[in-house]
Amino acid sequence: MVLDDLGSSLRGALDDLRGSSRIDEEAVDGVVKEIQRSLLQADVDVDLVMELSDNIKSRALEEEPPSGTSARDWVLRIVYEELVELVGESTDLPLESQTIMLAGLYGSGKTTTAAKMAWWFSTKGLRPAIIQTDTDRPGAYDQSKEMAERAEVDFYGDPDAEDPVKIAREGLDATEDADVRIVDTAGRDGLNAELIEQIERIEQEVKPDRNLLVLDAAMGQSAKSQAADFQEAIGIEGVVVTKLDGTAKGGGALAAVDETDSTIAFLGTGETVQDIERFEPDGFISRLLGMGDLKQLTERVERAMEQTGDEEDDWDPEDMMEGTFTLNDMKKQMQAMNNMGPLDQVMDMIPGMGGGMMDQLPDDAMDVTEDRMRDFQVIMDSMTDEEMENPRIVGKSRTERIARGSGKPEERIRELLEQHKMMSETLKQFQGMGDADMERMMKQMQQGGGGGGMGGMGGGPGGPFGD
Repeated sequence: MVLDDLGSSLRGALDDLRGSSRIDEEAVDGVVKEIQRSLLQADVDVDLVMELSDNIKSRALEEEPPSGTSARDWVLRIVYEELVELVGESTDLPLESQTIMLAGLYGSGKTTTAAKMAWWFSTKGLRPAIIQTDTDRPGAYDQSKEMAERAEVDFYGDPDAEDPVKIAREGLDATEDADVRIVDTAGRDGLNAELIEQIERIEQEVKPDRNLLVLDAAMGQSAKSQAADFQEAIGIEGVVVTKLDGTAKGGGALAAVDETDSTIAFLGTGETVQDIERFEPDGFISRLLGMGDLKQLTERVERAMEQTGDEEDDWDPEDMMEGTFTLNDMKKQMQAMNNMGPLDQVMDMIPGMGGGMMDQLPDDAMDVTEDRMRDFQVIMDSMTDEEMENPRIVGKSRTERIARGSGKPEERIRELLEQHKMMSETLKQFQGMGDADMERMMKQMQQGGGGGGMGGMGGGPGGPFGD
């Protein structure tokens, strides 16, 4: 992810300010040096890095912190505000009829991004359509059509046509009932005269409301020159950063945004059409610094619950808050967790659990947790309806039978029963809690850095799926 290790690096530097009410210049220098190191390693342009560093240092040493604010919290706030300023606002994408054209080189992820964006607009109540104009890359039509089917959106393309402009023109006519039309264009290994001429002709035909540049997060300093060329050819209103689920640094995207005087529109965070996030600078930086992103977490939870509800129409998660918590409830919660995406991404959104917090866990901690969840699923599939509704009846003989049926060790079955007991006891603490109490608890999580916030969510220390 962009600036992967910045959060963990900053924590060490900020520890020198912990408990202090005075801003120490040496400690501030340490914070600034860590920021410089992380940004430069993430391929952020040197000029941007130096400007950010100077702003943080001058503000930390010259501005007066509010009364009662610790030196550490004050510097962290300044770092947060300056990083938000650096990444800029999110690209303006009104929820109304519009045409969007995607540009970018081979391998940047344009075709996948088109489907992801179409899916995103469909979740907002609009009817999107994808127009595939790439006549150069073998398989572009088939891939685009398949992705559109996964996103359950309209699609137009012509695998036999050779003129992308003709496809674009006919595509506009064929998708005239759509609210949002996303035009996918061809790419090249490099931006050459032929590609520029082609996308200019398509733009003249399509007359898009906005052009978005799609960039692979692994793109380094070359992103700046690439963005400049596309900006000169068609003008760029926003950037989509793809493949942030890997180890890519993504700093080149900041250089591209600065070069084109544009903003970031979306982040691609995985392989499925649902793995896309609207770029929100405050939430993005909050996650980076380990402060969480409750808005994005809430959206993922709601989406996961909807998907789980599609699988089991008779299950309502709110029932857990009112009645007995059964293994069936636990199984559905685990399915919802799976629908939320990789656990490390989810944990980044929880206050106190992101910003490099995962670096403190053993290398195989996530694998162990996910393996355990898969084992629990298999074990529960081997249990009777009576046992799923009342796990207290599972004794020695039933454990032996379940172990034989699931192929899992008896110890793992006992772990499942113990985890269920812990989750049941945790839920009892929330039953009867009013909205005001819940709101107060969430504010404490945001301000206090997480603590036991993973209880019931499944992954952190002390949580039901933690070690």
